[in-house]
This record gives sequence, C-alpha cells and structure tokens, in this order.
Amino acid sequence: MNPEEIHQKLQAKFADEIIAVNTDALDPYIQVAPARFLEIATFLCEDPALSFKSLMSLSGMDYGAETELGVVYSLHSLAKKHKITIRINVDRTDAHIPSAETVWRTADWHEREAYDLFGIHFDGHRDLRRILCPEDWEGWPLRKDYIVQEYYHGMRVPYQEDWQKYETFSRNPERGHHVFEFESKVPGLLNGSQENGDDSAGKSEDRTDG
Repeated sequence: MNPEEIHQKLQAKFADEIIAVNTDALDPYIQVAPARFLEIATFLCEDPALSFKSLMSLSGMDYGAETELGVVYSLHSLAKKHKITIRINVDRTDAHIPSAETVWRTADWHEREAYDLFGIHFDGHRDLRRILCPEDWEGWPLRKDYIVQEYYHGMRVPYQEDWQKYETFSRNPERGHHVFEFESKVPGLLNGSQENGDDSAGKSEDRTDG
C-alpha cells in the first residue's frame, strides 16, 4: 500500500482521530491524535493489509520553546514491503501519549528515552523511568527551554568552560540559562586553549625540549 492508501484506511477506521497526512514529505507521514493511539497502533500492527510489525524508531521532538512536543514513529512491514511514519503532537505542559510498548516491544526503551529527555509521559508503560539521566535529575535535557541545574548532590554540573578553568563566574553571570544560548553568552569561549586556561600545549613543548 502507498501512503495515501494507508491514510485512507486509517481515516475509515478512526475518522477524526486522523488529523493530517503529508505524502510529499521525504518520509511520508500521518498525524494522529494522541487519545486513541494505542488502538491505532494495534490496528497498524495487526490488520492483515497493514501488518506493521516493525517499529524501526521512535523519536521525541521539541518544535520550539513556546510550541508543542511530538513523537515520531517510523513503521515498516516486511510482509507487505511498505512503510509509514506516524506523528503525534502534544501540549508541552501536559505531554501524555498512550504507550505502545505492548504492541511493539522495541518501544519500551525508546519511550523511556523520550520520557527521560523530553518529559513525554507514555501512559500505560509498564516500567516508565529514566534511562540515561539519574532518577532525581531536574528537568528534561533535550527540551529547548531546558535550564541546567547548577548542582547535583552538592557537585557542580560542569559547562565547557569548567573543564579547564573554574574562575569563570565573572565572565558568565547568567550561568544556568538555556544550554543552546550558552556559548553566545561567553565571548571568546572557543577562541583557543590559552584563553580557556589550558596550558597543555606549553607543557607538551617542555617535555619535548627536555
């Protein structure tokens, strides 16, 4: 089946739960509402004409600090030799999607990763906990409005300038603001090792001369 035929089949079954389709995209996708996603996922997997038995990937998305979060599901059918991408968008202040880990077991760790890094809750997941960060880590690191905590159990959370030199608070009084804005707030941060307090090059020359 081609993407438009897959869309029509879903539309006939789930009506208003199927929000949009884009068959011209590099990876054609169908956008669905989150509320009945477990039913939609089960249908995609079990319907004989669709037979999407393989979840190739599941990726969390942040479309901007003032906009929605999303999840992208890349599906493939070996039996039918077709594929489709499913997209779901959710409010960043109430990010909940029914879990699909009982439909595709590969969704287990992928959903945990999207939860850990984006704060998207997969309702019904049987073991939804962080997979990369510690359980008590503050915030969701891949959100575009993420603010890094300055301390973790009494230890400073290092930034790039901390790796070589610790006398940097006067250079960056706004330390703790958004990660993606950080380098622009520290003029000359990447302008060479000497400015960052790294004298390893000199030490290397001394060893060579000696």
